[in-house]
Amino acid sequence: MNAPQDGGSSIGPGDGAVIEAFLEMMAVERGAADNTLQAYARDLDAARSFLKPHGGLMRADSDAIRAYLTSLSAEGLSESTRSRRLSALRQLYRFLYTEGRRTDDPTSPIEGARKKRPLPKVMSEDEVDRLLDLAEAETNDAELSPSSRVRAIRLRVLVELLYATGLRVSELVSLPKSMLVNRARTITVLGKGNKERLVPIGAAARESLDAYGQALKAAGLNNEGPWLFPADSESGHLSRQVFARELKGLAARTGISAAKISPHVLRHAFASHLLQNGADLRAVQELLGHADISTTQIYTHVLEERLHKLVTEHHPLSVGRGP
Repeated sequence: MNAPQDGGSSIGPGDGAVIEAFLEMMAVERGAADNTLQAYARDLDAARSFLKPHGGLMRADSDAIRAYLTSLSAEGLSESTRSRRLSALRQLYRFLYTEGRRTDDPTSPIEGARKKRPLPKVMSEDEVDRLLDLAEAETNDAELSPSSRVRAIRLRVLVELLYATGLRVSELVSLPKSMLVNRARTITVLGKGNKERLVPIGAAARESLDAYGQALKAAGLNNEGPWLFPADSESGHLSRQVFARELKGLAARTGISAAKISPHVLRHAFASHLLQNGADLRAVQELLGHADISTTQIYTHVLEERLHKLVTEHHPLSVGRGP
């Protein structure tokens, strides 16, 4: 992952090499994904352009960093974007300090905005059922051509697998085709930081996979590549964007607002519905592949609702003590 190259007077001297060294550390030592590295590169490139008159990234002081953050607010950027850009700078300067390239961290005196993490969008179990029912019904259209039937069944498999496993969409679309013959009750997923985890797969999702494999054979589509969902793309498999578009289309046909649904919303539904039905937060953390329990704790509102319902429905002082 390369940082943007220095070009002209808009870039501080040596800043490009500094960012590139930081990104290399993030990739090698922390296993940051390409999308994460690209986001860091964009954010740091924006900062170094502003800080050029202040000596660039290597010589900017705390006042220059504050001026940069003020400029972001003046541009009308959201609080979350401003916080993300400050976070990128904090990590860069900690890296420079640790490496001995700077003797201070100009971001250390700067307080970031304390913002409450928004609750995830969550679909109800009824909405998910409607989505799954329509996805299955559309595969039974007698007028579908073999190739159209494959696409319909593929969408059904994608939706069922995502809701059944809580995979990240990048993990879902890059599943191996060996899943068509592997009858194991769990699948091994390579997640963020190249960390493997075991994810159970239920009977309904397995039945959908079997139907998908049969549809591929009926359509004469011989999948020679390694992917479960092959596509004519740079990666060789279905892209996240194509799946997201197909999912929104399915939602619209179900009568669910397309703005309310995305692959990540289905992942949220997986976690929230598990907790609603009694799952342990630590178990959900493992299934989602969260490295830190604090990331999973965004779902504690679900636990709070369940505990409140438990008390109000079963505690003697809530249900009445009788005559």
